[in-house]
Amino acid sequence: MKALGFLLGLLVRLWAATWRVEVVKAESLFGIERPLVFAFWHGRQMALTRAPLRRRLAVMVSLSRDGTLQSGVMRALGFHVVRGSSSRGGARGLRGILRALENGDDAAFAVDGPRGPSQASKPGAASAAFAGQAALVPVGSAVSWGFRLRRAWDEFVVPLPFSRVVIVAGDPVDARSARENPSELDRAIEAAMATAAQATAT
Repeated sequence: MKALGFLLGLLVRLWAATWRVEVVKAESLFGIERPLVFAFWHGRQMALTRAPLRRRLAVMVSLSRDGTLQSGVMRALGFHVVRGSSSRGGARGLRGILRALENGDDAAFAVDGPRGPSQASKPGAASAAFAGQAALVPVGSAVSWGFRLRRAWDEFVVPLPFSRVVIVAGDPVDARSARENPSELDRAIEAAMATAAQATAT
């Protein structure tokens, strides 16, 4: 499964190379030296694979069979994979993310995964940012031309070749507050999503 995932990852890299990518970053993010923890909605990760990275990025992938395939894809795309999720191996996965942050890596979380409910964040990203003294950054994306694969509880957005992809990184959210009140992070991600959607419509 890992080998198949790696091959799929190489295909994704070729596919994504055709996109026209625009990144909108909040001014408050410029000059931040501490690690960043990016938070986004599940199913939006394909567009985010073209986001420019300032350092190595750690991602958490579930321990399921699908996660094994996905881990191969993520490694082919150049990400540092940590296995675990809120439903299985969560503590182990969080420790792996914290080690990555301590080593100076950034990290990224699909905060409503792996089983939903959709667009309702779990506390993992906020907990990692708080414990790792990292900035918690809400991320949204939108594509001008793509399709959606609908699944049990969410949908996976696939940008088509030569699509315009807009990625928005918003102002950091207070990690302690977001850990206690996840709706704060939800609103920040939705605001980033709305900004991205507006940009692709112009």
